[in-house]
Amino acid sequence: MPASRHPKFSRRVAASASLSLALATLAGCAPGGDLKALPPYDPSSYVIGVGDRVHITTFGERDFQTDQRIPIDGHVTFPLIGPVMAKGATPEQLASTLSADLRERRVLRDAKVMVSIDEYRPVSVIGEVEHGGQFAYQPGMTLLSAVAAAGGFTYRAFQDYAYVVRQGADGPVVGRLSPQDYVQPNDVIRIYERHF
Repeated sequence: MPASRHPKFSRRVAASASLSLALATLAGCAPGGDLKALPPYDPSSYVIGVGDRVHITTFGERDFQTDQRIPIDGHVTFPLIGPVMAKGATPEQLASTLSADLRERRVLRDAKVMVSIDEYRPVSVIGEVEHGGQFAYQPGMTLLSAVAAAGGFTYRAFQDYAYVVRQGADGPVVGRLSPQDYVQPNDVIRIYERHF
């Protein structure tokens, strides 16, 4: 009798098919299983946003230094220049703009401006973590390090990926991140509860 017609073989095939179907069904029921992965984020391309605290220094010119939190309109106010749009610029781009403005207005002939971020916008972590809330963003922060800042996963946490709301150029974007993926400031991260 061929092996494929043997009763034990038929039962094994049926059991295997049932197991495969059950696993596929469970995978489809995973929390957030229908979410698309968010595009990768490169922390080296950080742009200034509302809520960041910036430190601006002009080399050799104490009167041209300032510390400011970026307000809702996205501008910084700089001595003898006035408001300059900071939101959406990298620190290097803002420094270049300020240097050029100082030269063009003939305030300083050889202006060298440096911009650094003193305080980043926070990341929010909610759901199945020990201590949900807002946490200071750090350059290079991953989903896993954001969860660590929140005290780690609870025993009920689904740890394969998380639901994330991210502020995009055209408004909020919803998707998922894996533990090793980089987060952005202002991300709202929700850690799911396991279904089983």
